[in-house]
Amino acid sequence: MRTDGGGRFPVAAILLALLLLTGALSACEEKVKPPVAESVPEELPDQESWNSTVTFSDSGQVRAILVAGHIRMYKSRNETLIDSGLVVDFYGRDGEHTSTLTARRGRVDDVHKDLEAFDDVVFRSDSGTVVETEYIFWENLNRKVRGDRFVTITSPAEKLQGYGFEADQDLKNYTVFGTVTGEAEFDK
Repeated sequence: MRTDGGGRFPVAAILLALLLLTGALSACEEKVKPPVAESVPEELPDQESWNSTVTFSDSGQVRAILVAGHIRMYKSRNETLIDSGLVVDFYGRDGEHTSTLTARRGRVDDVHKDLEAFDDVVFRSDSGTVVETEYIFWENLNRKVRGDRFVTITSPAEKLQGYGFEADQDLKNYTVFGTVTGEAEFDK
């Protein structure tokens, strides 16, 4: 190779060698694309929380307290979805505790504040009446609960089974629908 007389390579030769080397290295570089998710959720929640407590009140009076493992709130759908377990303590018009509902998951209508509970639902009044079913709908406006699935209602005086029921939230008055079977104790 020839030098410029001072023992140095010409600048043009050095630039050409660097350009060829850079081109060779970039040709060897493997382009990696980031992975793309197979399925994208339809809609992400506006709010999400874990191990939360939500208080439902009316005119400053506590009506219910919900404790949930996981809550997802969707403003566009006006609903809140609950999973990882839920416990709801209900309170009467005078502020006294009346009953407790437990279930694996639920849904709250954010407009009317109605609650649906699903899977292993147990609704227990402070007076000792227990409702066991797979689905309960609690209507906030009139403080009533109802369901359309198989239900077992056990009170201190009777045990009834049937398909569908309706009751007040303290389980003092209830009706079982469909073919009803059970046992009852009557005063003699």
